[in-house]
Amino acid sequence: MARHRELYLRLVLFSATVALAGCETGPLVSGTFDRNYVVTGPIRLELANASGSVNITGSSNGKVHVRGEVRASGFGSESPQKRLEDTLANPPVEQRGDTIRIGKEISRVRNVSIDYTIQVPRDTEVSSSFASGAQTIRGVRGPVKAQAASGSIRVEKIEGYTQLTTASGSVSAADIGNDLRVSSGSGTVTVSNVRGDVSVNAIAGVIHVSHPGGRIEADAGSGEVDIQGAANDVKAHAASGRVSVQGNPGADSYWELKTLSGGVQLSVPASANLHLSAEAVSGEIRTDIPIVVEEQGKHSLRAHMGSGGGRVDVHTVSGEIRLSGTK
Repeated sequence: MARHRELYLRLVLFSATVALAGCETGPLVSGTFDRNYVVTGPIRLELANASGSVNITGSSNGKVHVRGEVRASGFGSESPQKRLEDTLANPPVEQRGDTIRIGKEISRVRNVSIDYTIQVPRDTEVSSSFASGAQTIRGVRGPVKAQAASGSIRVEKIEGYTQLTTASGSVSAADIGNDLRVSSGSGTVTVSNVRGDVSVNAIAGVIHVSHPGGRIEADAGSGEVDIQGAANDVKAHAASGRVSVQGNPGADSYWELKTLSGGVQLSVPASANLHLSAEAVSGEIRTDIPIVVEEQGKHSLRAHMGSGGGRVDVHTVSGEIRLSGTK
């Protein structure tokens, strides 16, 4: 959680630095610009934006196309029309070797908001920092690193390592070919079809993980943790909220499910092989499928299913623990 708070504070500072650049008050004028770049081999795309959204799509044509929809506003000695004309004539886009930089010199686009639509080769690495606005990134090799102070982040079909951070906004990640790390201050995190390991930290919000290919670490400060299709190691913790895990632990896997205030739902097939240790300090422990009880107290249970195997430890301070079956 200390690492998560550090990332959160970093985003807040970023937001404060560029907030004045992105505010929109007074008369509003708009226009568009287009830039095209021919590239060879892998490239790196770097973005920074004070206000506005971005949609990045990988393609196979070996070109970079940047379209910007610009809105200028505000009062003062420089009119919105002048700000718009200056931005369209000299948009914040540049190419240096195999790197495309977008959003350079954020301070000079005061009271200007830009929505970007960007096409890049599939063999592209992406690094983006946004103060306010939605980000969508799909169909690139990566790695991908995206952060936002306020705004949603959505990534799809990324081959490489992916790291997503938002202070306020939802996060969605699907079809990731490597490890995934997500940090969220406030918002729902939805993850599906990740081939590698998954690590999710959320200060406040719900965490959904489905069809993970590797290990899972999910930590929610205030909110629920819901994991579907787990087979490898699982660490699912919630300070205040429900923890629900469905899957079948492998022979050498370890599941650690903990919550301070909330129930724990564990769902496994009747054919599962596992060792179970459960403790509910002030709640009941219920089982809906056959288990072999080894030791049982008023608020504790040690048991196994089948021939044993994977180890499952469940703990809650205030809440019920329930073990149920799946097909």
